[in-house]
Amino acid sequence: MDCLEAIRVRRSIRSFTKEPVPREDILKIIEAGHLAPSAGNLQPCYFIAITEPELIKDMQEAAFGQVHVGQAPCIIAVCVDPERSAVNYGDIGRNLLCFLDAANATQNMLLAATALGYGSCWVGGFSERRVKRLLNVPEGFRVASLIPIGKAAVKPEMPPRRPLEDIVLWQKWSD
Repeated sequence: MDCLEAIRVRRSIRSFTKEPVPREDILKIIEAGHLAPSAGNLQPCYFIAITEPELIKDMQEAAFGQVHVGQAPCIIAVCVDPERSAVNYGDIGRNLLCFLDAANATQNMLLAATALGYGSCWVGGFSERRVKRLLNVPEGFRVASLIPIGKAAVKPEMPPRRPLEDIVLWQKWSD
């Protein structure tokens, strides 16, 4: 599947089969995240692959009980080291750029999962304190997103999108 096709068909999947995700596919998905652009090429992202069923259930609880988090046979936690981004960019690196880098990595992984035939979902609603404790994330590091991944049990239709004419501007913002 080419990149534009993956973008067109990717959906947020919130219902997974129990079929496991092979380690080699998990590594391909993480590699896509690792290849994402990062500010100053500082690469502040770290990825924790979670496949242990008991830990996945704990992650569901940490994600405010979101059922699809607990259904997925794999979750990837995207973490960042804010101080790595602060080296070149100070507070803007620490408070913004590392999270933009994590967003780039997350999107790449969502698209890679789609291209490999998996469903996934970007999850930002979770107790970071609880997730950090469950995953032994070191002090000073942050958890930016969780990505449940697995074979989709249900494939939703594309939700309505705003027309391009409503969102594209040329040269300047105008009335």
